[in-house]
Amino acid sequence: MTDETPQASPDPEPVADESLQLGLERIVFFSDAVFAIAITLLALEIRLPEGDFSDNAALTRALLAMWPKYLAFGISFWVIASFWLGHHRMFLRIKRFDRRLILLNFVLLMLIAFIPFPTTLISEYGNRTASIFYASTMVAIGLTLAAMTVYAAGPGHLVDETVGSIWRQRGLWRSLAVAGVFALSIVIAFFSADLAMYSWLLLAPVSFLGRDHSHG
Repeated sequence: MTDETPQASPDPEPVADESLQLGLERIVFFSDAVFAIAITLLALEIRLPEGDFSDNAALTRALLAMWPKYLAFGISFWVIASFWLGHHRMFLRIKRFDRRLILLNFVLLMLIAFIPFPTTLISEYGNRTASIFYASTMVAIGLTLAAMTVYAAGPGHLVDETVGSIWRQRGLWRSLAVAGVFALSIVIAFFSADLAMYSWLLLAPVSFLGRDHSHG
């Protein structure tokens, strides 16, 4: 008579949990690296024009004339930092991941890595086309981050079970508020490119609205 008693097998759950945690850590580490590289590239785009600046007065004039580059750098630095903060807050709550989340994250990182190029455009030209191109890139990033929040807390069921609708609403507000500021600037750019760029300063008060004072 054959012994049909099932053989004991190791419990795979700890291994699964460990692999899942490792996978999430790799996603976060890779994402952080892309954000950091994008911010670093912003500074590398600030260069003096061709010429002889051995004279103190000439160098001073050249440095002062580069103020559009400083402004573009500062705006892009804080925009990337804002997007990183939103990404960081999201992954503090995400406990699982799937292919769709990874795909959305890659789209986000692709756009983040692209930011130095439109930043160079607005610092060198500053016209309507450059402003609209820059703002359109930021709108796309904001909408992608919002889509990740909706998916993770909705159909994907990837967040911590304790996370409620308030967390999703706050995440959406942060992403859509930034996208909204840049979308508004696209309209303004048709009347004044300079005014459109200055409207991006609205990002400062927007970043303080709807903040989550709890952990993450």
